[in-house]
Amino acid sequence: MKKRNFPHIGLEVSRMGIGAMSFSNFYGTVSRDEVFAILDAARDLGVTHIDTANIYGKGGSETHIGAYLAENPEAKAFFDIASKGGITDHSDPSRRFNNDATYLEGQLDATLGRLGVEQIDLYYIHRRDPHVPIEELTHTLAGFVASGKIAGFGYSEISPTSLRAAHAVHPVAAVQSEYSLSTRTPELGMIQTCANLETTFVAFSPVGRSLLTDKPHGLQTAQATPFLANNPRFMEPNLSLNIAATAPFRALAAHIGLTAAGLAIAWCLAKGDHILPIPGTRNVEHFKGLVAGSHYGLSAEELIAVEAALPMGWVNGDRYSMAQWAGPERYA
Repeated sequence: MKKRNFPHIGLEVSRMGIGAMSFSNFYGTVSRDEVFAILDAARDLGVTHIDTANIYGKGGSETHIGAYLAENPEAKAFFDIASKGGITDHSDPSRRFNNDATYLEGQLDATLGRLGVEQIDLYYIHRRDPHVPIEELTHTLAGFVASGKIAGFGYSEISPTSLRAAHAVHPVAAVQSEYSLSTRTPELGMIQTCANLETTFVAFSPVGRSLLTDKPHGLQTAQATPFLANNPRFMEPNLSLNIAATAPFRALAAHIGLTAAGLAIAWCLAKGDHILPIPGTRNVEHFKGLVAGSHYGLSAEELIAVEAALPMGWVNGDRYSMAQWAGPERYA
């Protein structure tokens, strides 16, 4: 598989990674066997990057990955692992995010323990804590690099201005935000700022939480999934409108010879050489379709056809509810 780079830490990874939120029960119950099957397929297909977080399944995702690495020690050299910290367990409703140095170090140590490794390649602040200036936080993260616990660090869901402020203290290896044909806000400054600073832009939910697949979640599935049940795009009438709106995209994918999810990945990769999509799945066949999309280079004519099928602003409903918007920095 072709590669993408994290220039500030000299790390080269597969041009598509694995979003390991799917290794928790966030979108439905997942088994150890399903996780192991995806990781086996990743090794077979050359997908080296895994992106997880301590909050996914309250450590469950990291625990599954750690168990796989323990049973397959040679995989430690194959996979490049990123994780995140900074979201609390919500035991204190007044402080949902904690970026204090002592708290983060404890969380990072717990992550290393669950993964069974001495260092991870990339550590993100999952959400900014308004109590801690980003310059101070960046110094903390630079200290984790100096200690050898992480090779580099990044931020999730921050604004371009925050990235520039952090980068003035220490080079930021990556910024992670939702980006897909249904969520294009990063094109309003973040993707450009990342390119200017040589910061890798990591795109989560690149298949629109199923909307950009051959089988979008129906209302019954959405209502059975706590996050989607309260997400505007998966509530009626928006869900039916969104499924209908994506039908031409699915037809185009079939015409090209890709799954719809594979075409969504190909589109994402075509938007910049510094963009790394990290789709998640529990299904090996779906994973293979995603990988096929990562290998496919869209022509200029095909890129125009994709954006004609799903022009900017086509989606019905905001990407988050008001409650879900707690934490991400809005900038456009």
